[in-house]
Amino acid sequence: MPEPVDAWWRRRQFSRGTPMPYEVGRFRDEWTRYPVLVRQYHPDLNGGIVLSQIPPAADVWLLWQCDSGHLFIATPEEQRSRPGRTRRQSAWCPECSAKAGPASGGKRKRNVCDKTPSLATGDAFASVCAPRPASVVESELRAGLLDRLEFDPAHNAVKVARPFFDHVEVWPDLVLADLRVAIEYDSTGRHGLEHVGRREHVDRRKDRALRHAGWEVVRIRTGKLHELGPHDIVTSGVTGRLFDRLLDRLRELRGELLVEAYRRR
Repeated sequence: MPEPVDAWWRRRQFSRGTPMPYEVGRFRDEWTRYPVLVRQYHPDLNGGIVLSQIPPAADVWLLWQCDSGHLFIATPEEQRSRPGRTRRQSAWCPECSAKAGPASGGKRKRNVCDKTPSLATGDAFASVCAPRPASVVESELRAGLLDRLEFDPAHNAVKVARPFFDHVEVWPDLVLADLRVAIEYDSTGRHGLEHVGRREHVDRRKDRALRHAGWEVVRIRTGKLHELGPHDIVTSGVTGRLFDRLLDRLRELRGELLVEAYRRR
C-alpha cells in the first residue's frame, strides 16, 4: 500500500536508525534512464527529499509537475510504466495525456506568445506583454531600491527555457539584470488568497524557471507568509530595515564587491 513520502521517509529513518536512510545520489544511475521524470520531480514538492534518494521500486506517493505546470500524484512504478513504448512527453502527465487524446497522436499544440524577442535564456529585457505594476507597495519597493542601487527599471522580464503558461518569459516584480537576481514582493492580498494554495505552486514553478535560467530569486514575504526559497526575507512591510536586509542578501548571493559596484553614493 503506497504511503505519503514524508511518512515513508520517517519509517525508513526509524527502521535504519539514521536520519539519512538513503544518501543523495544513491539511486541516480537508476533514474538517469528517465530524464522526463527527473525534470518533473522537484524536492520542494516532496519534503526536500531528492529523487536520487528514492528507490525506483519504492511504494510511495510522490508529487510531480509536468512542463505545463500540472501537479499530479503517482508512485515511481506508475511513473516509470506510464509512457509505455511511445516515450512521448505528454504520456508522463495524466492531464496532458487526456487533453491530447488519441486523435492527435498524443501531441497537443501549445499556443505560445510570439512577442518575446529572440534572446538567450536568462537575458533580461523590456517586455511588451508584462503587466503594469498594480501594487502601491511594489512601487514603494522599487523606488526605495532605486535610491540605493543602480539598475534599469525598464527591464521587467527574463527569457526562460520553456513556456511559462503562454510565454517563454517571466515577469518578476523587480529585475536586477546585472546581478541576475529577481525580487518578488508577496502578500496574501486584501482577501487573504494571494500566494497561498495553488498560487504558491505557481510561485515555486516560476522560481524554478528563473533558477534554471541562471538567476536567483529573493521573495519578500509579508502577511505571515513563510519562506519559499533559501534566500527569502520575511518582513512586516517596506521599511528602511528591509532595504538593509535586502542589500545584505544580495551581497550573500553575488558578493560584496559586485553589489557595492552598483551602490548609489
